[in-house]
Amino acid sequence: MQIDMANNPSWKFGHRGRVAVFIDGNNLFHAARFHNIDIDYNKLLRLLLGDGRLLRAFFYTGVDAGAERQQGFLLWMRRNGFRVVQKELKTFYDGTRKANLDVEIAVDMLSLAGRYDTAVLVSGDEDFVYALNAVAYKGCRVEVAGFRSNTAPRLIDVADFFIDLGDIAELVRKDISQTGQYDIPSFVPPEELPPPPPILQQQTGNAFPHIPSKIAFETEYVDDETEDFSDLVRVKD
Repeated sequence: MQIDMANNPSWKFGHRGRVAVFIDGNNLFHAARFHNIDIDYNKLLRLLLGDGRLLRAFFYTGVDAGAERQQGFLLWMRRNGFRVVQKELKTFYDGTRKANLDVEIAVDMLSLAGRYDTAVLVSGDEDFVYALNAVAYKGCRVEVAGFRSNTAPRLIDVADFFIDLGDIAELVRKDISQTGQYDIPSFVPPEELPPPPPILQQQTGNAFPHIPSKIAFETEYVDDETEDFSDLVRVKD
């Protein structure tokens, strides 16, 4: 894929050296869906790499081991140059299912700093401001890629360069006419995965004993405190 950098000032990268890409999968998905774009991750990676040499491309997401659609997408990602970092979804008291990987992203960015020359964070989350600034202080170039309207201004401010995916949407959009080996599955966000069936519905037959609607009390039970103490004499000093 050719990019006309001479006529597109937003793509004047400069020398980028070794590049590490960190993609916040869920954040990118929602930003892209807001702009009605289905991301082609092959195109996105090549675009973010530019003239640099790829060290690692990480993709972070929550997972449900039983969701076949999501597993198919993650398998495709692994076979196409991405290192998938995943975390099992947690179900909260209100029924929502989430997996927060902010810590994993920040730790990987900091632990690999020095092995790469340029870090590209694909996220609009303001929580990464401190981590991105720490990487910059280690002497690495830091870039943020995202849709401007969905990216925190503070995140843009601490980056050496901001890549507005909205400006180059047609270069990273999935081609719906692609078929065969280049048929790329779509990312399935964790909150859209079907919830696991309730435990009670997984049981069959008489696995649970019958619970009576009323509690039966012993009618012949005599409370010791109801006994007659009229024959007792109280002794006074």
